Order: sequence, then structure tokens, then C-alpha cells
Amino acid sequence: MTPCRDISRLIEIMAALRTPVTGCPWDLEQDFATIAPYTIEEAYEVVDAIARGDLDDLREELGDLLLQVVYHAQMASEQNAFAFGDVVEAITRKMIRRHPHVFADKDGNIQPAGVKSAWDRIKAEEKAERAARRPPEEAPSHKSLLSGVKAGQPALTRAMELQRKASTVGFDWNDPRAVLQKIREEADEIEAALDRNDKQELAEETGDLMFALVNLARHVDADPEAALRATNAKFERRFAYIEKALAAKGRSLDGASLEEMDALWNEAKSANTAVVPAKAGTHTA
Repeated sequence: MTPCRDISRLIEIMAALRTPVTGCPWDLEQDFATIAPYTIEEAYEVVDAIARGDLDDLREELGDLLLQVVYHAQMASEQNAFAFGDVVEAITRKMIRRHPHVFADKDGNIQPAGVKSAWDRIKAEEKAERAARRPPEEAPSHKSLLSGVKAGQPALTRAMELQRKASTVGFDWNDPRAVLQKIREEADEIEAALDRNDKQELAEETGDLMFALVNLARHVDADPEAALRATNAKFERRFAYIEKALAAKGRSLDGASLEEMDALWNEAKSANTAVVPAKAGTHTA
């Protein structure tokens, strides 16, 4: 088996990995549910490569993401559900249908402002067609305002979309400070749950707190995913400062006390503030 630019080779490789007896034991153990987290992870790594402007890395990460599509298609093929070719046919059909201003046989142009409205209309038609194909028992008994929010989105993004949808009918706070008060209430509930040492309650209350934080991000026009990604990067920089400072003294993390690491963290925080002044009225973590 040799590398190739043809997608068929990748499909052959995936089929070989999933072949009983001769295939890879790990690959053979997987199913849709166990592979799904890797699919999400690879999508995020594509986004990270784009954010860093690393096109070489982007090429690699797009390949990893493509492998996820081929993996799921192979497992579906084994169940006689659909194959990779069916996936390609479905998306090509969808793209042609959603761009009548490009692929229509008849003459007729559409202005840029009308492209999105046409796209949304066609998407709505497709959604209605899918709903009509479902068995009667699968049809929802109640059409919720929130039913249009996609379930497959990252949790932070979906929380934002759920809140935005609810706000269209006035179910919302008018002041970010009211959201901040809700955050304090949720934190108090976590403290009470800690006293009871109830793990299930703690998980639920933590989720409530995170949902409230997303609400705050929405009210101050911050993307929670981007904000958390930036904070992750900031944490990495400051932790690296601790490691380098200790290494300069011939020390390691294992030999350092929490108090010493905390002092170095504050040094890193001060150094960062000196280089990049915080905006008025903001505080760094």
C-alpha cells in the first residue's frame, strides 16, 4: 500500500484497517460513538491551524479531518447504511441545490444580498423534506422555538445560540449586571453542593454556572469559545514562564512548592500586564 493523491486510496486504507483478523485491532474496536470525539478534536485542530496562519499544518489537519469522514463512512458501509460515495453525492446535490444562481440551467442572476435569503429558504425546504421522510413515531409532538438550534454544535456555541433564540421573544436579561448576579447565585449553589459532597449535583450546578457565563459573554459581545481559547493560550504562556524560571535556577516543577509556583505565576502576570496594558475597566485572570 503506497501513498496516493486519489481519495480512493484513503478509502482502501480505511477498509483494510477495518478488515477482521488482518486489520488493526484498535480500529476494529471502534464505533461511531467512540470516534465522534476524535472528529470534533480534528475540526478544532483545523481551526487552530487557521488561527496560527500555518498552511503546512492546515494541510495536515485537513487530511486528519478527511480521515474522520472516511472512517465514519466505512463503518456505515459495513452496516449497509451508506458508503463514502453516497456522502459525496449528498453534499454535491445539496451544494448545487443551494446555489441556483450559479448552477441553474435557466438564465437569472441573484444579487449578493439575496444569496443568504435564498440559502436559508432552500435549507428550510430541505429540513421540511427530511422531517417528512421520518417515520411518524419520530416526528416531534411539539414544535419548539429552540428546535432549530443544531444539536451537534460545541456546547459553548450551542448555549449561545439557545440564549439568542430565547431572547427573540423577550426571554432575556436587559443588563449584563443582572447576568453577573446570576453567576454569583450559581457559584453560591456550587458552594452548597460542595457542603453536601454530591457529585451529580456538583456537575449539574457547574453546568448552570457555565451557561450563565456564556450568557454574560453574549451580553458583552464576546465569543465564549474565542474568549476561552485566548485564556487557554494565556495560561500556557504563564505556566511556561514558571517552568523557565525554575529551570533557570536548576529546579523542576516536581521540586517546587505551590507557594513558589504561585509567586512565579504572579510575576508572569505582572510581566504580561507591563507588555500588554489591560483595557480600562478590565481585569486579567
